[in-house]
Amino acid sequence: MRATLVLGVALLTLLLSGPTVAFVPIGGGSSTHVSITGTALLQKVTETCRAVAEEAGHEFNPTGSSAEELVQACLGPTATGDVSGAKFKSALQEIYTQNGLVDRNFVNSAPPHFNSEAFAEGRGLIIEGLVAIKANIREENFQAARETLGRVLHTLQDFYSHSNWVELGYTEPYINLIRLDLPLENLADFSTATCSDCASGKCPNPILPNILKEKKLTSGYMGISSAAKPKGKCSHGGAGDLTSSAEPRGGISKDERRSDNVDFHNAAVNAATAASLQLLDDLRLAAGDNDFLRMMGIARSSVVCFVIDTTGSMSDDIEAAREAVYKIIDGKKGTQDEPSEYILVPFNDPEFGPMIRTTDPAKMKREISLLRATGGGDTPEMCLSGLQLALTGAPDSSDIYVFTDAVAKDIHLKDTILALISSTKSTVSFFLTGSGRRRRSLRASSFEDYKNLALASGGQAIQVSKSQLPQATDIILDTSTSALVTVLQRARNPGKQETFPFMLDESQKNITIYITGQSITFTLTNPAGVIQNHNEASGKLGSVNTVGNLWRVRLNDDNMKGTWKINIISNQPYTLKVTGQSTITFIYDFVERFGGPHPGYAVLSGHPQAGQPAILMLSVIGRKGPSSVTVGDVSLVTVSGPETVRNSTTTDMGNGDILVTVDAVPEGEFVVSLKGTDKVSGSVFQRQSTTQMSVSKVNIKAVVDSSMQPGKTFNLPFSVMTQGSGGLYSISARNDKNFPMSKPPSLNLITGQYANSSVTITPPADTPSGSDVTVTLEAKSSSGADSNYIVLRFSVVTKITDFVAPVCEVVTVQADDCPHDVSQCKPFQWKLAATISDGNDTGVASVSLRQGGGNLTTSLLSDPIIQANYTASCCSQIVEFIAVDKVGNVGKCYHSIVRSAGPPTLPALLPLWLCLLVSAFVTWF
Repeated sequence: MRATLVLGVALLTLLLSGPTVAFVPIGGGSSTHVSITGTALLQKVTETCRAVAEEAGHEFNPTGSSAEELVQACLGPTATGDVSGAKFKSALQEIYTQNGLVDRNFVNSAPPHFNSEAFAEGRGLIIEGLVAIKANIREENFQAARETLGRVLHTLQDFYSHSNWVELGYTEPYINLIRLDLPLENLADFSTATCSDCASGKCPNPILPNILKEKKLTSGYMGISSAAKPKGKCSHGGAGDLTSSAEPRGGISKDERRSDNVDFHNAAVNAATAASLQLLDDLRLAAGDNDFLRMMGIARSSVVCFVIDTTGSMSDDIEAAREAVYKIIDGKKGTQDEPSEYILVPFNDPEFGPMIRTTDPAKMKREISLLRATGGGDTPEMCLSGLQLALTGAPDSSDIYVFTDAVAKDIHLKDTILALISSTKSTVSFFLTGSGRRRRSLRASSFEDYKNLALASGGQAIQVSKSQLPQATDIILDTSTSALVTVLQRARNPGKQETFPFMLDESQKNITIYITGQSITFTLTNPAGVIQNHNEASGKLGSVNTVGNLWRVRLNDDNMKGTWKINIISNQPYTLKVTGQSTITFIYDFVERFGGPHPGYAVLSGHPQAGQPAILMLSVIGRKGPSSVTVGDVSLVTVSGPETVRNSTTTDMGNGDILVTVDAVPEGEFVVSLKGTDKVSGSVFQRQSTTQMSVSKVNIKAVVDSSMQPGKTFNLPFSVMTQGSGGLYSISARNDKNFPMSKPPSLNLITGQYANSSVTITPPADTPSGSDVTVTLEAKSSSGADSNYIVLRFSVVTKITDFVAPVCEVVTVQADDCPHDVSQCKPFQWKLAATISDGNDTGVASVSLRQGGGNLTTSLLSDPIIQANYTASCCSQIVEFIAVDKVGNVGKCYHSIVRSAGPPTLPALLPLWLCLLVSAFVTWF
């Protein structure tokens, strides 16, 4: 345990970020929701990684404290080659972000903070969230699970800061908050006074003596716009709480460490951390170790996602995609570059989908082998509908490959696709073929649309003949890899002669240059001045291949460090992209600051606001963590010429997190460019984001405040405001599941004022519990000159009333052969037989061994009772196995045959059977 805690502290020092602070306001103290959540998450991830490694038979021995080294150790011997910690860090940031948003989105609501004695309501939010998270994990909707987890942990942690739990002398978590089968006991009623007056506002413990003596539970009242509170009640306290000036004055909040409340603040932090660990442990047991780690972003980082047109003319394209998948599966098996997940979305007309996702490469082979080209003719296809499914179903920052030879019938979805690309930061590349009328139709109508979507995502639109397609798919092998980074991407329309410098560093390998366009010539120059022309297929600097409109240059691996130049000559539009593999990278979000009692930074879903400084929260990941790099310039750069660079001011938030402010934002589309120094090698590095962004004068606000239920209409309020010209703005609302929706066609906006409206969504009654639905709202001016969007992800969860965990009953224990002298145990075995049943007839979903070195087998005795048989060496004297029912209730079952060192006593001779019921606490509020 000590090693685990030491590693957890080291990782915490590396990974915890400072943008979202909620246990204290900005600028106060060190114990925040981020630090509490991070401590618990990292400890639980480390424990889980160690357990997985031990079960697989290899050591869990991180070589250092960085995210990369933790992921490398967790993935084990198969994690050969470069391993990026970016997805792990991104998963943590998603949880932290949603945790912090509770303070912005629900500042006036008592239950999310356990303010104003809203104990039942606050617990209801925790229970509802737990049900949704477990259902999401069962459906492999890990992003939805992470977002809900962040919000649930905030509410759970606030209980210990905002109530008098620690003042009552309790040091352990209040298990009743996550156990619906246990009552909330000894609550102070509405008429009971709870606090004494504190004129200074800094009294060590204003809780009334009788409340302390009777162990009555209360919490502070919070008033943002009113000082009213029930007579005699405690206040939350602080400058943002108006009730703290009404008698009894002061407050009992332990959010901030002050000289008068140090002990209580520390006790609240410790209890909140322990409670977070308790909740995470239940989720881990319900999900299983592997899915728990997948939720946390601990997986081989590449995800292969194909969106494939299956109309009649696509036989050759389907075969090329099939061969590409086979190459990836067969060529990367057992390496770090083996994809962690495969996603396939077919589309035709009028059908599209379903989305097929699997971690099993054999299943992916089977699914893609079943694709057949049928129907379609010369008609346009549902390309963007299929792409929408992929963008919402694949993890963020995925590489998605679209195969088609026809125009998009659903081109009206283009704005929605652009919004999803921006929101997910995924890269979309199109492989475009065609013959006869379909080729002419594609060239005339849709190539520019496809090219614009690809460019917006940082991908490419590759136009080839059907016979050339197998050669073009090499780009998929290049990009479906771990630790992929973009060094430079530029586009020119119209084309012109231009020289593009780019910087390569010692950490990079597999550097590849892609140029798309017609009538291209180019010259490549390395830092030593060595030159290679476009017509040298195999030169001193690398190999050059061309197919269709794509040039692909793979650099040699020697002498790459330094500034390179590529001079391109063409009078036609072209794009340039330089990629490589490196664990030095960065993740970022555009954010806005919010005020209130607990200020922080909220991630923007949509374009940053025009006329204001752009603010980014940027996290740098080095080869051995953020301490192994020094950040230099961070700038916003236009991709399409003429090139404009806007420099920034940066504030180091600690632990690799940088707050970036750009006062003058470029006009049009821009990306984030980062330069720094790798301390390991001393070389300067250059990285660029792929997703293009622009500013808008329109702002849309909407909040995820609960889950949806199958068959029930859900109302989503939203608000729209513009700082530009007022007038009629069209409103569009779409979701990726085609659930029925209603919305206003437009809103009449007055400059600087929010207009309120709502959208209704009705998930069908047969929607599987745990599904998620992504809703995209857009507002566009009548001229089309300005627009903005917001993307929200909701869980769809069936109402559940079963909160009874599976029950274990021992039938027999045969341990008489086990010697009293443990040193003589090796030749002997003991056996245990037990029955497992679900107390509420939901049905047992899984039984797994958690402790013990023996063999556990199960069989169905008589529905719904399961027989469990365990056999172990007498040297392994403790067994614990976990039973999980179909809605996520967890039963922990423990048995020990350990004998005392002295003469046998009656307790030592009796079997010890303890069935600890740790319920998933499932009901619905």
